[in-house]
Amino acid sequence: MSDVDTLFRPVDLGKLSLKNRIAMAPMTRTYSPGNVPNEKVVDYYRRRAEGGVGLIITEGTFVDHVAASGYPNVPAFYGEEALAGWKKVVDAVHAAGGKIAPQLWHVGAIRRPGVQPGGDTPGHSPSGMAFPGKVTGHAMTQQDIDDVVAAFAKAAADAKAIGFDAIELHGAHGYLIDQFFWEGTNQRDDSYGGDLAARSRFALEIVQAVRAAVGEDFPIIFRFSQWKQQNYAARLCETPEELGDFLNALADAGVDIFHCSTRRFWEPEFEGSDLNLAGWARKLTGKPAITVGSVGLNADFLPEDGTADFKAAEPASLDNLLERFERDEFDVVAVGRALIANPDWANKLANGKATDLAAYEKDMLKELI
Repeated sequence: MSDVDTLFRPVDLGKLSLKNRIAMAPMTRTYSPGNVPNEKVVDYYRRRAEGGVGLIITEGTFVDHVAASGYPNVPAFYGEEALAGWKKVVDAVHAAGGKIAPQLWHVGAIRRPGVQPGGDTPGHSPSGMAFPGKVTGHAMTQQDIDDVVAAFAKAAADAKAIGFDAIELHGAHGYLIDQFFWEGTNQRDDSYGGDLAARSRFALEIVQAVRAAVGEDFPIIFRFSQWKQQNYAARLCETPEELGDFLNALADAGVDIFHCSTRRFWEPEFEGSDLNLAGWARKLTGKPAITVGSVGLNADFLPEDGTADFKAAEPASLDNLLERFERDEFDVVAVGRALIANPDWANKLANGKATDLAAYEKDMLKELI
């Protein structure tokens, strides 16, 4: 059995130093009426920081673009009132001894008209597609692209100004940046379409603009995934060589840390190696990597067929995770559902008391409110 103390060693992720190896994964909540983080949001994040999490990555918070929001009551990351709300979150987390990064978000073609803010604005995406072959929204013009790039840069600068410790760019799960990456939703015939290198141009421009806005010393985390919420079997890269080319271009543009989203962290990414996606990202780029995916649980949140029939999970051993840490496969683990059910999960784990996660289903709904 591996030693759980390995999770509680301090770690330097380049420009970001953490007290332990546990991060809170970003999880959409829709608990910000009027798109403004309120005192319940402040308390939600404070409790996880008090519970021992080293780094909190917030729920997706949308940038200042008319089509960026796709769900009601998701917090904005622009405007005096919303930024003041986020400042309270930052101060509360710091007071509790944690560090925090906002996840900056644009949902792209996932958006449906009617969601506020934005009203009747359709979803924006590289080719107007949320799903391969099905045009449902607006194909972005060069002006649209320039506007979104500028919005991400402004949000990053605001994050630094109000005291966040880093920012995370959401480039995963079939949202806007990932819609440019994914050939199924990017059918452009200009310089933003074509092979994966060309389809990465939009993301590279965002990273470069963010780096220029925040300076060289402010950490940029980039979250990416092979899978999409539209297609769990989708893959951007079929080989380590392709993944290396993809990620190293982002690293050269200014990414400091890769947050590698998988549904099950213990699964190998490519044949012939036990390394998971984060392990490969670290090996190929030399950059720190965050792993994630059903940590401490024995099942995915959704079934393989992609239906909305959520399913329960039971606690699972952390031995595999700890063994991977001891091999230096990755640097940090992001925990999601376990931290919803138990805000003090990290402290309980450190104290040998993390066995009460069997109350997961009952606690999860209670803690969400």
